[in-house]
Amino acid sequence: MIKLVLVVCFAAAALAAAIEKEVIPIVSQESEVDYSGKFHYSYESGDGTKAQEIGELKSFDKDNAGEVVSGDFQYTGDDGKTYKVAYTADENGYHPQGEHIPQVPPLIARALDYLATAPPPKDGKY
Repeated sequence: MIKLVLVVCFAAAALAAAIEKEVIPIVSQESEVDYSGKFHYSYESGDGTKAQEIGELKSFDKDNAGEVVSGDFQYTGDDGKTYKVAYTADENGYHPQGEHIPQVPPLIARALDYLATAPPPKDGKY
């Protein structure tokens, strides 16, 4: 039994050594953080992947504060296409935009807008 375990362990180690991962270099990188909470970073790798983001601390009201950021990134998918996403994130959530990201149909968007502003029902039931 011990011989079988040793053979399996050696086979697994040999297989793991045979699988080589391509090392993708970082072509450029920049990072800056200000004492006031503002920051910026960006990088680009050798395979064309890029990302950048800027942000700052923000007081939303007397008791709540957080970060407000915007940025974008791009990468090449397994299908060979380049995917680009631009985004903002703040007190209202994360909002990505990209050609490949499905959009909310107009009818549903109008219904959601109406529900967000509609008064609650008088009997407490929806």
